[in-house]
Amino acid sequence: MNHLHLVDYLIILIVLGATLYLGFRFSGRQKSTENFFLSKGHFPWWALGLSLLSTLISSITFLGYPAQGYSSNWILLVQGLMVPVVLMGTIWFIVPLYRKVIGLSTYEYFEKRFGLFARYYSSSSFVLRQFAGMGTVLFLIAVAIGKLTGMNDYLILVIVSFVLVIVNLKGGITAVIWLDVFQGFMLFASGIICLSILLLSIKGGVTEAVSIASANGRTGFGPYRTDLSQLTLPVMIINGAFYAIQKYGTDQTVVQRYLAAKTDRSAIRASLLGISLTVPVWVLFMLIGTALFVFYKQNPLPAGTKAEEVFPYFMMTQLPTGITGFIVAALVSAAICSLSADLNSMAAVGVEDYYRRINPGKDDKQYLLAGKLIVVISGILAAAIGALYLYIGNEGVLGVIFTIYAIFSGGIVGIFLLGILSARVNRQGVNIGIIACILFTSYAFLTSTPIGVKEKKLLLDLGPYNFKHHKLMLGVYSHLVVILVGYIASLFFPKPVLDRNLLYSGLKPSK
Repeated sequence: MNHLHLVDYLIILIVLGATLYLGFRFSGRQKSTENFFLSKGHFPWWALGLSLLSTLISSITFLGYPAQGYSSNWILLVQGLMVPVVLMGTIWFIVPLYRKVIGLSTYEYFEKRFGLFARYYSSSSFVLRQFAGMGTVLFLIAVAIGKLTGMNDYLILVIVSFVLVIVNLKGGITAVIWLDVFQGFMLFASGIICLSILLLSIKGGVTEAVSIASANGRTGFGPYRTDLSQLTLPVMIINGAFYAIQKYGTDQTVVQRYLAAKTDRSAIRASLLGISLTVPVWVLFMLIGTALFVFYKQNPLPAGTKAEEVFPYFMMTQLPTGITGFIVAALVSAAICSLSADLNSMAAVGVEDYYRRINPGKDDKQYLLAGKLIVVISGILAAAIGALYLYIGNEGVLGVIFTIYAIFSGGIVGIFLLGILSARVNRQGVNIGIIACILFTSYAFLTSTPIGVKEKKLLLDLGPYNFKHHKLMLGVYSHLVVILVGYIASLFFPKPVLDRNLLYSGLKPSK
């Protein structure tokens, strides 16, 4: 492939410079944990909405969705399409719930409702998901930029990790949110530019593109059969419904945006904006993947090109000088923005759920220092996971990410739904439900996961008793196990005395 030209490098450096500038621009405000993690009331609702968009849209979207659209149909988009379907009816009480009953950590609600075990189980699941996701983002960005520039993948990983840690340390949540706003505009612009150039480059235009894509199975959301052992439409619909509640109802990176708003009304408006923008972005980048398939059906790729490499190859060989630099800059910016949000939320959970409980009554400056130290450590660990991915190799990144979320979701949605919907469910019952969930998840994972990439031997082979459904259903079943076992077990213990603010029935929808 051709390498980037001087103009492209200048554009990338300008964007990285702007990113660092925003980090240092707000450095003077990071003098308390409140400012570092929330800076409550300092953001307009539209900025928080764009921040939610950028938090959920990262290099996984930028590279994973085109790779999926290139190699298959649109079935993995179904998960994203379920987000507005579920949340348009629930965001009205999820936002005021958290703004009323917690200070900073999402998992404070789980403790108030069900005790310490529920809090630490849910927060540790969040931490595991975050590290897996952050490592994947760093892996993707290193591979993509390496292909585009010829730079060493590991060097790219180190540079990106260093920049995002510095931005977080200096600017805190304020820099993260305003970077997200900047990234939101770049994301739309870069996607529209790439899709437009692709469609203009296809012989026969849009009509021919639709015809070729349809004839080669690159459209639609099938298979449509009700087979839960395969990746089918019903599997994605069910998984997507639980994913929407998990991400917008129990994820620290999202809940922190609710808390940063000045009022409930602003938080809800921000959420609705973020929800309404995510689906068009996912669709846009899936369309790019489909158009890439059509383009390279007409113009064959070099032998051995992997699906994750197709979009970078197109950018390098087909986009004009300057535009390539802008797209690469948007790609780097997407990674830094989403990872910065992840680091800040990891530090918030680390301080509130762990460090503050181990060291109560300390000065706020000490908690702030601990938060910044957690940012550094988390950045290093995420880089190490990304380096591990580079070493062992990884394919089908979008499917891998969805599987990770399914496994490490670990019944969190089940705990949350029991907490807000049932006044009868108690601490003892939920603890039993969580233990049952851990046992079930362990069984399902071990009896469905092969040893190595090519070997068919399972980690644990129980023959006809192996878990035979698709792994995305594993997460769904874990939530259902918690709900069923937790509710039934609660009936054997006294009904709890509750603060009505912890229940849906005790909340009034915000106006």
